[in-house]
Amino acid sequence: MFRFLTAGESHGQALVAIVEGVPAGLSIDEEYIARELERRQRGYGRGGRMAIERDRAQILSGVRHGLTMGSPIALLVANRDWENWREIMSVAPSQEPVDPVTRLRPGHADLTGTMKYNQSDVRPILERASARETSARVAVGAVAKRFLEEFGILARSHILAIGGVSAMVTEPLDWERVESSPVRCADAEAEKEMVAAIDRAREAGDTEGGIFEVIASGIPIGLGSHVHWDRKLSGRLAQAVMSINAVKGVEIGGGFALAGLRGSQVHDIIQPLTGSPRPWQHATNRAGGIEGGISNGEPIVLRGVVKPIPTLAKPLPSVDLRTGEAVQAHYERSDVCVVPSAGVVAEAMVAIILADAFLEKFGGDHLEETRRNYQSYLSTIGIKK
Repeated sequence: MFRFLTAGESHGQALVAIVEGVPAGLSIDEEYIARELERRQRGYGRGGRMAIERDRAQILSGVRHGLTMGSPIALLVANRDWENWREIMSVAPSQEPVDPVTRLRPGHADLTGTMKYNQSDVRPILERASARETSARVAVGAVAKRFLEEFGILARSHILAIGGVSAMVTEPLDWERVESSPVRCADAEAEKEMVAAIDRAREAGDTEGGIFEVIASGIPIGLGSHVHWDRKLSGRLAQAVMSINAVKGVEIGGGFALAGLRGSQVHDIIQPLTGSPRPWQHATNRAGGIEGGISNGEPIVLRGVVKPIPTLAKPLPSVDLRTGEAVQAHYERSDVCVVPSAGVVAEAMVAIILADAFLEKFGGDHLEETRRNYQSYLSTIGIKK
């Protein structure tokens, strides 16, 4: 089982993560994780915080001489901005009164969180509800990605839409172009329009949302299960992606578009295949690589809808938490568009779920044991790899 926990606040000292279940013998280093964290920080439309932070995860435990030991891995991502928030976010009782945040932001966790946790100050809620927490998830996702690479599995993302601008997607995707694009878009013309849309939103004191797509390739048939609701791979992936800040919808494969089609236009025909590592193939991939809650050997394709974030430079009307009076919502330094970054976070979450499902299926306390189990399974079902 691959599982993790994170802790930390947006302007606290650091974000930390504990990762459990990684087999011994996996090579991993801080540089590999740093590259993933740097990808999360990029993206046109990010705010001033990204100019301050240079995220890097320090490996505190679970790795010796570059190899995992099978014990829990502890990761720490320091917040550089902590120096500017020492008094506001002090763990010890403050010697000076700190101005509370009481103007609620529509669309954020401000109202629900303060009510649930009986707070008279929004600060304890907004600090943990902040998407800053996803830097810890990306660090964990990097460990999952490194594990999956050993078995030829890759999880990558690109942007389909921002601010009402949709990309034209052609196969195969140019992943180098995606990585070099300021909005992680493979369509050069759409990229220009997306950047312009973000600029217009910034000038208006507003924000933009969009759609990302994650494609995981190299997936074997057999991850997940149909036997219980909580073992279905589709459900686990959907929950993981829905847990990302600002994501309001997830679809797998053809998704909502399938509702308007007949069954004969939806289901992926299975064809015999000769001269290949496997004896069959699907003619299409409208199922998005999952049938009956189980991976079917095709790439897993899912998309997430990212709403425009609720912290606006031109705040919306709201209510003061303490007085009940009409006010303008609170504004704190923020982004204009987080869709490209959200795609990178989604890669991490998909990788985490796939690593968990892979280890659930094949087990192994050491990487070589997992590899033997995997190869034995492939031989059993007649697949050469």
